[in-house]
Amino acid sequence: MVSFTGSTRAGIAVAQAAATNVKRVCQELGGKSPMILTEGIDLETVVPECVWLCMENTGQSCNAGTRLLVPESLHDEVVEIAKKAAESYVVGDPANEATQLGPLANRGQFEKVTSILQEAETAGLQPITGGSGPVAGCSEGYFIKPTIFANLKRDQFIAKEEVFGPVLAIMPYKTPEEAIEIANATQYGLSAYIYAKDNATAELIAQQMRCGMVHINGAPLVAEAPFGGYKQSGNGREWGPLGLNEFLEVKAIMKVS
Repeated sequence: MVSFTGSTRAGIAVAQAAATNVKRVCQELGGKSPMILTEGIDLETVVPECVWLCMENTGQSCNAGTRLLVPESLHDEVVEIAKKAAESYVVGDPANEATQLGPLANRGQFEKVTSILQEAETAGLQPITGGSGPVAGCSEGYFIKPTIFANLKRDQFIAKEEVFGPVLAIMPYKTPEEAIEIANATQYGLSAYIYAKDNATAELIAQQMRCGMVHINGAPLVAEAPFGGYKQSGNGREWGPLGLNEFLEVKAIMKVS
């Protein structure tokens, strides 16, 4: 069996190569995970948490929350809180204890993220903070400013494609049903994050998410729970008993008693 973690594009190539001799493949691939905020929550607490779910590890996490879906009536308030949170981060040398966001992994990734930001800006999408320009005080290295785009539509490139950098897309919705529809309208299906005034409300939404993992009201990852996604986010699981099962083959032995 081939166990692979990486981009969806690379995962497709691995699966094609493995198919020539019918080798099993377990894949954990890309994502564009939604974070759904509902009415009645504490925005001052939840929104900064959501911004960090996108920005931590400089956005280089497959399960990062990169789409923030908010009620239309709360959009502007959420934008202000998110902007303040992103602009508070210290970007710089990871060896410095004060640093919160370091550089991207390599030149190729830096050029990809920069190109995506420039493409969005050329298309008329101006970030509310950040963008493709250089990071102050970081003349060397592959640094990207924490960037947020707001009031996006689901079909805009920056709102639907995985960036794998510190870039957050804020998207308004009118009804909970529309939020669910937007959240599921993607080729990916790795994680989802739901914030509601009570767990019961969040669980109703969670049951309708087309993804492998759902976090309710800030619940963290659990090592015993299976890690993996639906659709182009992969076809296998890691962690817990189901993760071990990926490496096993079933044998049936029949005998006459």
